[in-house]
Amino acid sequence: MCAPSMEYRISHLTSSKAKFEQGMQEKEISMKRYDLIIVGAGPSGLSAGIEAAKRGLRVVIFDENEKPGGQLFKQIHKFFGSKEHRAKVRGFVIGQQLLDEAAEAGVEVVLNATVIGLYQDKEVVVKRGDEIEHFKGNAVIIATGAAENMVTFPGWTLPGVIGAGAAQTMMNLHGVLPGKRVLMLGSGNVGLVVSFQLEQCGCEVVALVDAAPRVGGYGVHAAKVARTGVPFYLSHTIVKAEGEECVTGVTIAEVDSKFQFIPGTEKHFDVDTICLAVGLSPMSQLLKMAGCKMEDNPKRGGQVPICDEYGRTSLPGVFVAGDVSGIEEASSAMIEGRMAGIVAAEYLGYMEKEELDTELVSLDDALDGLRQGMFAPKNRGKAIEKTEEGIDISQNLLLHGYVSDDEIERYPGVTHKAGVHPVMECTQNIPCNPCQDACKKGCISIGSNITSLPIVVDGSECINCGMCVASCSGQAIFLVDEDCGDGTATVTLPYEFLPLPEAGTKGKGLGRDGKAICDAEVVAVKSNKAFDKTNLLTIRVPKEYAMKARFFKAV
Repeated sequence: MCAPSMEYRISHLTSSKAKFEQGMQEKEISMKRYDLIIVGAGPSGLSAGIEAAKRGLRVVIFDENEKPGGQLFKQIHKFFGSKEHRAKVRGFVIGQQLLDEAAEAGVEVVLNATVIGLYQDKEVVVKRGDEIEHFKGNAVIIATGAAENMVTFPGWTLPGVIGAGAAQTMMNLHGVLPGKRVLMLGSGNVGLVVSFQLEQCGCEVVALVDAAPRVGGYGVHAAKVARTGVPFYLSHTIVKAEGEECVTGVTIAEVDSKFQFIPGTEKHFDVDTICLAVGLSPMSQLLKMAGCKMEDNPKRGGQVPICDEYGRTSLPGVFVAGDVSGIEEASSAMIEGRMAGIVAAEYLGYMEKEELDTELVSLDDALDGLRQGMFAPKNRGKAIEKTEEGIDISQNLLLHGYVSDDEIERYPGVTHKAGVHPVMECTQNIPCNPCQDACKKGCISIGSNITSLPIVVDGSECINCGMCVASCSGQAIFLVDEDCGDGTATVTLPYEFLPLPEAGTKGKGLGRDGKAICDAEVVAVKSNKAFDKTNLLTIRVPKEYAMKARFFKAV
């Protein structure tokens, strides 16, 4: 058989190229197009979509989950920050607010849609069921968030070893108890918050463990966990999980400065669940696939795209928002999403540059407010010894999860006076000021600096309304009458557990360390719609325990 002639081969190649180009043109025509495609319907993605749609963009958000909202619907605690950050509002409420705003703005949200491909020409490939669909965006925002880290140890694959996010999903979305006796590994904010939520849903958290020598999360989160009786084991980690078909126990041990086990320090706990809260890693795979310039940045959580402060990546028209570009709180993610949404709008010509710049100034200020204090990104890894006011940080809080009785008096919110008055055990500079806004009588002041420690204003008179106690996102405010005149004192404390004790219930007053220190009786229970499910429990204790009793346990 003779070989094809040169003319035939050229003609064949030309024909194949023409067919390929025609096929690509047909594919382009058949692809559904949007002004803006957003991947991820969490706090940053929804916020971005809302801002872009309000400027006239046709926006679609793809999310792999059955429900939108991301982590927000797992979060039943109240957020920190100020009004502009949605402070003192619970996470799931914020999630619903964002969904309502997105619907009103005309954002299309497509669920059960896994984005499996992102290409440089802003083509997005989506898998829905057994179908593969292609979409084209004039701009794309990646808001895929982060995934939980895991640690390995003997037995780590046993049923009963779960991530903190999984525990939240079980409890707060599906009403399923993760276990009866739980050991938590990790003392960052996630580990602290989830430990408290486990206690709220009826689990017994037998220990909170961390290899680090200090508590990693907010002190107010640690303190509310500690006063329920959960012991902290810092400079400890898991040796092994025990059990044949599922977790039946766990052994921990102390570690040295090189994180090596110290022989003879082993401790055993009978548990059915081990919960891991050991950090998050950005889900940046799509950006790498698209050819974005990337970097390994431990301070931002791992491999992240190189981008500017407004989410612009190295690829024109491709933006990022939220944890995919660096691990922070959900409050920060929402602001970053809003930034990315309006930057994308300006990129596509739906906003003037002057309007964009004006909007960004306001958002910059809001974000900067959240990035202040001892937990600011610039302070990660630093051992902060003093508050901004020059007060020594509680070492007991860092080592054991609670401020000791002899340390608490050094903080400006802890005051003594006749009658009912607020006692604010806020001991770290964190961005939060709902207490100031809550007090209509002006008893509480933080000032213009959102991270300042709260103070009781001289000459002010508390009316015992309880709004400050209910509004405190860290549950760190108490109303105290140090001397009722009969040898007793009363303490009004936040209470978010069921069953709710009734007036007359007798029990024990617990100290900051969660140990019973005195007899106590519930004298009043106050629930109010304005309290947003934070009940106020007033207990009567011997007056010498007025400044020590901080929780109640019925007996």
